[in-house]
Amino acid sequence: RRGRVRGCCEPRDRASGAMGILEKIKDIELEMSRTQKNKATEGHLGILKSKLAKLRTELLAPSKSGGGEGDGFEVSKYGHGRVALIGFPSVGKSTLLTQLTGTDSEAAAYEFTTLTCIPGVIHYNDAKIQLLD
Repeated sequence: RRGRVRGCCEPRDRASGAMGILEKIKDIELEMSRTQKNKATEGHLGILKSKLAKLRTELLAPSKSGGGEGDGFEVSKYGHGRVALIGFPSVGKSTLLTQLTGTDSEAAAYEFTTLTCIPGVIHYNDAKIQLLD
């Protein structure tokens, strides 16, 4: 491998993130400047340009990893297990949580009373089970 120049598509051990993207952009620009422009290299230059555009877009607006869009919520884990109450509106999930755990979860006659996650803890045979409404 002596004297061989690393191409833009070969992997390099770098930390991910903005610095990694900037370095990839510099590598691609360097390779584009070293590549002769002729009919034989048009395809290669086109691929490099598309990679460069993709990296610049990613640098300006980093992609979100994960599921759907929207404001999420986070409940810290507690106990030996977690159980989530999921179901149709107005079927008694909040009432069940209040009865089992003693946690005050608002219940009303209209739909979508509970808009955030309400945690509670059930103590069963020396085990603590976190119940999420």
